[in-house]
Amino acid sequence: MLNKSKFLCLFFGLFFISSTAFYAQTKSKFKVVLDAGHGGKDPGAIYYGVKEKDIALDVTLRVGKILENNPEIKVNYTRKTDVFIELIDRPKIANKEDADLFISIHCNGAKSSQAYGTETFVMGLSRSAANLEVAKKENSVILLESNYQEKYKGFDPNKPESLIGMKLLQEEYLNQSIDLASKIETNFVSSNKRYSRGVKQAPLWVLDASYMPGVLIELGFLSNKAENNYLSSENGKNEMAQAIAKAIVNYKRELQGLAAETNFSTEAPQKYNAPIDEINNLNQVISSKGIIFKVQISASGTKLETLPKNFKGLSPISREQDGKLYKYFYAEETDFEQIKKRLEEAKKKGFSSAYVVAYKEGVKISVSEALK
Repeated sequence: MLNKSKFLCLFFGLFFISSTAFYAQTKSKFKVVLDAGHGGKDPGAIYYGVKEKDIALDVTLRVGKILENNPEIKVNYTRKTDVFIELIDRPKIANKEDADLFISIHCNGAKSSQAYGTETFVMGLSRSAANLEVAKKENSVILLESNYQEKYKGFDPNKPESLIGMKLLQEEYLNQSIDLASKIETNFVSSNKRYSRGVKQAPLWVLDASYMPGVLIELGFLSNKAENNYLSSENGKNEMAQAIAKAIVNYKRELQGLAAETNFSTEAPQKYNAPIDEINNLNQVISSKGIIFKVQISASGTKLETLPKNFKGLSPISREQDGKLYKYFYAEETDFEQIKKRLEEAKKKGFSSAYVVAYKEGVKISVSEALK
């Protein structure tokens, strides 16, 4: 058996092997585009003299500063100053950068001063009245743009039927968006002691038009005096930025099959070339625990037959239903190194958002837990 220190060395060695293989197949750095909501002539929500555009920009820049300390992450911004960026251009910036993540940061507001809490949205066609109200509010910036009828092809942010009719262009990334959103909300609760209103789906233009996993974060209600004071404070803005940055880093690590960063740091793991016999020993331990790895290649609202022709020739394919969502997986291995090869195969076939998932006795667990 491996002692604790050698196991940790092996663990981080596998981290390096994993990240090296991942970046060799895709790109040298993990790209994150940060979008500070509103700006310029669009102040967003205004309560007690505090403007949403200012809080959103401040927190966004703090998130970026943390991430920029990590040599494996490249950060881009839709805006770094108080300027108006048209809604249609925000996802274009992310698409042009070929980003891995798109993060849009906002603050909430409500007629009632009692409303409070954080919430993180992913793209979806929810008919929930509350979610539609958020979508209408965030999409309404369109009306400030010239020729918006032509640019948005008749889209009207104030009409529910227009919202419901939005085409879900990024179904493939929905599962990953939900995963990131969950990490963000968990950090808000566990690290910042905030009240979370949860992860929600809404028809948001800025997420619909981006071709990668993405979330829209509502930091809290400026209409609530206590939350307004918190979000306006240095401590509040720092805590929120830390929670978001930590979620992004751990999302990236989990996507690569690495353990979550418990003591949050932007330091990259040290290189360690694990001897092949130690790697084999770890795989034997994994196998003895009854752990199975799969490659999740997509998630969709459409039920497809698990035939190779439907998945660019990949086989075997399995399918799971999660509510109204169908998840599709390629391969099934007990050997961690073998599943990483299957991941590379899936990416070469064009499933660029594919990632490894783990199961223990039929129950899904995190990859980091599987490797413990």
